[in-house]
Amino acid sequence: MGDVTLYRRMLRQARPYTLHFAALFALGLLASPIALLNPVPLKIVVDSVLGARPLPAFLQALLPVAAGRTPATMLAVAIGLLVLVTALGQAQGLASTLLRTYLGERLVLDFRARLVNQVQRLSLSYHDSRGTADSLYRIQQDGPAIQSLMVDGAVPVVSAAITFGTMVAVTTRLDWQLALVGLAISPPLFFLSRAFVHETLGALRVVKAFGQEARETARFVGRSREAVTARLQLALVQGRYGVLLGLTTALGMAAVLLIGVGHVRSGLLTLGQLLLVMGYLGQLYQPLKTISQKAGTFQSYFASAERAFALLDERPDVPERPHAGRVERATGAVTFRNVSFAYDPAQPVLEDVSFEVPPGARVAVVGATGAGKTTLVSLLTRFYDPSAGAILLDSVDLRDYHLADLRDQFAIVLQEPVLFSTSIAENIAYGRPGANDGAISRAAQAAGAHDFIVRLPRGYRTPVGERGMQLSGGERQRIALARAFLKDAPLLILDEPTSSVDVRTESAILEAMDRLMRGRTAFLITHRQNALATCDVRLQLERGRLIEATPSLVCQVR
Repeated sequence: MGDVTLYRRMLRQARPYTLHFAALFALGLLASPIALLNPVPLKIVVDSVLGARPLPAFLQALLPVAAGRTPATMLAVAIGLLVLVTALGQAQGLASTLLRTYLGERLVLDFRARLVNQVQRLSLSYHDSRGTADSLYRIQQDGPAIQSLMVDGAVPVVSAAITFGTMVAVTTRLDWQLALVGLAISPPLFFLSRAFVHETLGALRVVKAFGQEARETARFVGRSREAVTARLQLALVQGRYGVLLGLTTALGMAAVLLIGVGHVRSGLLTLGQLLLVMGYLGQLYQPLKTISQKAGTFQSYFASAERAFALLDERPDVPERPHAGRVERATGAVTFRNVSFAYDPAQPVLEDVSFEVPPGARVAVVGATGAGKTTLVSLLTRFYDPSAGAILLDSVDLRDYHLADLRDQFAIVLQEPVLFSTSIAENIAYGRPGANDGAISRAAQAAGAHDFIVRLPRGYRTPVGERGMQLSGGERQRIALARAFLKDAPLLILDEPTSSVDVRTESAILEAMDRLMRGRTAFLITHRQNALATCDVRLQLERGRLIEATPSLVCQVR
């Protein structure tokens, strides 16, 4: 992705804030006239207070009577102008900082929101292959690149360019020879900047190579040491560039001072005008420094922006068809027709699986570890699409349903319940946002969780901690069941829900599961014989093949 393409994409991202950018540029334009006024008070003091030169034309209009232009009055004017210019500069700087901060934060927030939304849309196979650390790094570390490029980069560069042009015009009008001498250092600055950018890019490639978190501690520590070395090299490059830049501008100022003193002695310039030129040249070089330094740092931000946009460009492996159908509430009939699936084409996980489940049936999915049980139910919710064959819900291919509607037909309870670091009530209501307290309480009672919840100090408002670690395993599982009760979906997936609890807790959870499965098509993955007792149909998987699909040996089909 080229730099121009990246900037176009960032401009589209920033389009909602066009007025904010316009205001920021307008504030930037104010910096030029303020910069022009900065050296004027000193010129007045030297030429008009200490010397006998007239005031600048724009000030003569303020003091029209010659009698009122005494040295004391002109000194007061110079001091007043100094205070006024300083106040204007501070006000402009404060307003620019506030607007720049607000605009930058909003851009990053919106961009990160897009990245988070994209990460959630991507299929599980993407996250299985890349890992969560990659997506988190792009969201947290690469996302702010849009602020660095658009707000901290483009705006200062444009403002610096305008300031530079203004200073050149004014300095040339005062003394074109001194302006020409001062500008003579611009080519060396340009070549210094190019050399700096080239060297910076070499160091940045090393730095970016170690941006990812390592999965193993030893590798992480080793790579972190290499990254520290690379960053030190980058700091050395930047420091050396700063020294060369300072020496080059000092040479330019020295040349102007040498020639300017001769002009003062010959009467071509007043001493105040020489000081004015020197002040303008100092401000002339600052925009050049800003532009050249930004050119180097832009490359780092471009690398981050490219990574962030590359994530946005990822296409999910589970696409939604353009005219996908809607479904309010399925009856729950499920059909697998010659379904095969493989994460890696060389290693199939499911091969030619076919079966039919009537609405309301309780299906036990059994088999050894690695037989394909979890993969089978993951295909049901379209976390993945089959490599071959078709899966039907109510006689319609899952791929013909609107994806959000399809997943809304399922409630899922996993072996390790997923709880968020919010309150118990919010965790239960996760599958049905906006549910009232009464509905949450009834769901908790159905799951056998109400009694332990009300004994907690804050009841349903009790925070569960990171991943629910403030609660026991059985309590977390019952909250997950309560969430499924509250969602009231027509299909249910229970993936080893009792494998990590004690016998007493297991009994309570099984009772809650029995109530939860009533009137729903339920798929239960389990190794526990007492859990199988509540099922109608058993699907026996072995090495990805369905070797048995019969009524359970423990009970008859209801």
